Amino acid sequence: MKLISFMICMFLAAGGMSAQPKAQFTPEDLQIFHQYLSYIKPFKNLSKTEVLEKTATFFLGKPYVAQTLETVEEETLVVNLRVFDCTTFVETVIALSRTASSAIPAFNTYLNELQHIRYRNGEINGYASRVHYTSDWVYENERNGKLKNISVALGGRMEEKAIGFMSAHRESYRQLKDDDATLQAIVVREKEINGRGGFAFLPKANIAITAPLIPHMAMIGFTTDIRGLDVSHTGFAFREGDRLTFIHASSARKKVVIDEKRLSDYCLGQRSCTGILVSQIM
Repeated sequence: MKLISFMICMFLAAGGMSAQPKAQFTPEDLQIFHQYLSYIKPFKNLSKTEVLEKTATFFLGKPYVAQTLETVEEETLVVNLRVFDCTTFVETVIALSRTASSAIPAFNTYLNELQHIRYRNGEINGYASRVHYTSDWVYENERNGKLKNISVALGGRMEEKAIGFMSAHRESYRQLKDDDATLQAIVVREKEINGRGGFAFLPKANIAITAPLIPHMAMIGFTTDIRGLDVSHTGFAFREGDRLTFIHASSARKKVVIDEKRLSDYCLGQRSCTGILVSQIM
C-alpha cells in the first residue's frame, strides 16, 4: 500500500494557508477523511456529544488491527482511518469531532488535533513523547482542556497502584528492548505519573448503580489489576434508551462495534477489570 509521508511544509488548505505536521498516511486515508467531512457537514452544528456520536458511528464495522502506530522506524504522526485499535479509535473520534466543529475543517486541522491529543504538549520528539499510559493520556488532555476526568464526581476513588508495566516489560516493545536511552525516558515518565498520587476511577461494583449518571459518549478506560498497568481497554459510553453500553474497536469482534453487553456487565465479566475511568469530552 502506497504511503505518503510529508515533512513540515506549507500548503493551501480550505480557508487559507496552514502548516502541516510531518505525518504518514495513505491516499485511502485522505479519501476517508473527505468522505467523513461530507457525512458530518449536516451535523457539525449539533452539540459536541452528538458530533462525537455521529463520528464514532461513522466507523462502525471498520476492522480492528493492533499496533497500527508501530509501523514506522522513526516516531511520526501515523494517520490511519482504515483500521483501528481501541486507543487509535478514541483518539481519531475526538480529533475528527474537534476538526468538524472548527472554523477550518481541513485535513491539516485534523493532523494538528491528533498530534496534540496523542503527544505530550503536542510535540513529537521520539517514542517517549507519545503518551502511552491511558491515565497519563487523560491527565495530559485534561490539562489541555480537551476532557475532564469525572470518575470521583460519579462516586469513584483514587487508585494508587504503581505504574511501570512498560519498563518492566521492555522486551515487549521494539522501541525499548535495545534502546537504553528511550527506556530511561519512559522510566522518568513512569516516576512522574506515580508522583501524582494515583488516578481516579469508578470501581466495578459501582458501575451499574452509577450508569444513569455516566454521560453518553464519555471516554471510558477499563482499569485493570495487571501489575504496573492502569488501563487495558478504551471506548466511549453509548446510551441506547435506558441501557448504557459502549462503542469501541473490539479485539474480540475484530471491528468497531456498539457492544452487546451493558457497560457494567462487560467489566464484571472481565476478571482483570477493576472498574472504569470516566472522562467527559469537553
